[in-house]
Amino acid sequence: MAIKCFSRDHLRFVLYEVLGMEDVTAHEYFRAHGRETFDMILDAAAELAEEYLQPAYVPADREEPQLVDGQVKVHPLVHRFYHAYAESGLMAATFPLQWDGQQLPRTIAASVQYILSSANNSFVMFTDLVKGVANVLLQFGNEEQKSFYLPKLLSGQWAATMCLTESQAGSSLSDITTTAIPAGEGLYHIRGQKIFISAGDQDITENIVHLVLARIEGAPAGVKGISLFIVPKKRQDEAGTLVLNGVESIGIYHKMGQKATPAMHLEFGGAGTCVGYLLGEANRGLQYMFQLMNSARLEVGLAGVSVASLAYATSLQYARERVQGRRANAKDPNTPPVPIIQHPDVRRMLLIQKAITEGTLALILQCYKYLDLLKVVEESQKQHYLDLLELLTPVAKTYGSEEGNRSVYQALQVLGGYGYTTDFPVEQMARDARIFPVYEGTTGIQSIALLGRQIPQNHAQAVDLWSEQVMPDIRIANESEALQPYADQLNQSIAAWKSVTGLLLRVREEKGNEAFLADATLYMQLFGILNVAWQWLRMGTVAEKALAGGEAAGEKKPFYRSKIHTMKFYFTHELTRCKVLCEQLTTEEGLSLFNPEEDILI
Repeated sequence: MAIKCFSRDHLRFVLYEVLGMEDVTAHEYFRAHGRETFDMILDAAAELAEEYLQPAYVPADREEPQLVDGQVKVHPLVHRFYHAYAESGLMAATFPLQWDGQQLPRTIAASVQYILSSANNSFVMFTDLVKGVANVLLQFGNEEQKSFYLPKLLSGQWAATMCLTESQAGSSLSDITTTAIPAGEGLYHIRGQKIFISAGDQDITENIVHLVLARIEGAPAGVKGISLFIVPKKRQDEAGTLVLNGVESIGIYHKMGQKATPAMHLEFGGAGTCVGYLLGEANRGLQYMFQLMNSARLEVGLAGVSVASLAYATSLQYARERVQGRRANAKDPNTPPVPIIQHPDVRRMLLIQKAITEGTLALILQCYKYLDLLKVVEESQKQHYLDLLELLTPVAKTYGSEEGNRSVYQALQVLGGYGYTTDFPVEQMARDARIFPVYEGTTGIQSIALLGRQIPQNHAQAVDLWSEQVMPDIRIANESEALQPYADQLNQSIAAWKSVTGLLLRVREEKGNEAFLADATLYMQLFGILNVAWQWLRMGTVAEKALAGGEAAGEKKPFYRSKIHTMKFYFTHELTRCKVLCEQLTTEEGLSLFNPEEDILI
């Protein structure tokens, strides 16, 4: 069955009516754009999704990449998409004009990403990595590096990856052992291995630019001694010819999902000289890489929402078409069966999906708007938006990935036994979505970053910073008689969160970090729910105003009513979870702490 992968109406509602994205075009940097260009770009993305991505979703999953004689061969349909994407200009769209970019707002680019990922989340990883690496080069590369690499990357001629993880280190990047040996004239010989490198090898482009974390010989131990290197798969010799650079594909991991994108085991300098070029200053590599990782974290959260949107659209259409059973009040066995969308429990599962996908998309696009504002606001305001981004990035990544998984599970449940078969694509979505809570730092790592770093810094200033964003929206909602109970509910939940936060900070002072961070994932759940409830209150306020003002006429009226109904559902079924989470976070038993005198995990 043909499925629409996402709701165009909801996306435009968030962009224009909730976020007010047309406002950013008043700034000089974005002045070439307006709603007309935004819509044209979104339409172009929808066409790419329909022509190149959606038809390839299942075939590329069935025919995985193969490692043949040291070279990875990916599905031919990946080639078609990659080249079409590059030719569309979307690869360079957010970059400055001097690099043939369009200076497109990141929020609109993220919307393009959402459209494409909802059609095929695996293919877009190839292009995402190129843009991420190009951004790091733009910010930290010298003029020679930018002039050499950026045109090749942004045109799609060359691809790129980031190489962080090693088998013995995992997420503990301070323990990496890949070594960079000075070789004169700013060159280094790179030796080591990296694992789980997404799109680490392919046969689409003539070259791949790897950004590799390594430790220069003699550098300090820990994160202070890590540098970042540009390591191309092929380097130019003195004649300008591309020659192999000692980067070998020694293994390909077989994943449960996202199979169209190869996850590689790469070796640098194992069977030949591998030359790397220092990016930026020595021993600041992790700081530079965080630029790429934080951007990637938003993209991972967005990918989780994208797959969940496809799963919601699939299960919604199935529920409308699948006839089974009768309404619970039907007494006559001869009453005709009804579409399962009429059954309350099916509607509950569909509403969970709608509430999660639409609310989380609004939150993530809010984060991207902060990125756009960083480009254009006065210098004195930049720290404000930077602090908000640092606070909300782990939340957007975690809520999008974890709740995206939960949403896909609900879709599978709506399809029942069919959802568990390859006859329908929801089982593939469930496999694809499972990786997102692991990508770019697991849920546990993101939660510790939120509670352990973002919340306590500057005397817990982040609590007030976030509240200043939310309280005006609560006050506006309070002006509506229909929305006042929901504004009050969110206000009370925020007060409880602040109280819990204060208590946990006292635990940190009295008992140390281990007790303080023991239930950081629960704190992340609590804060994630509050953020999405905030977005739903904003959307409900816009919808209520449209209905009250008579702007929602004809076909628009059900759309706005749907927003208010879903807001009520989220507050009733999700925001109420905050009370239990607060109780769990304030218990003093420390049930997950390690006790060396008694190991109960036996």
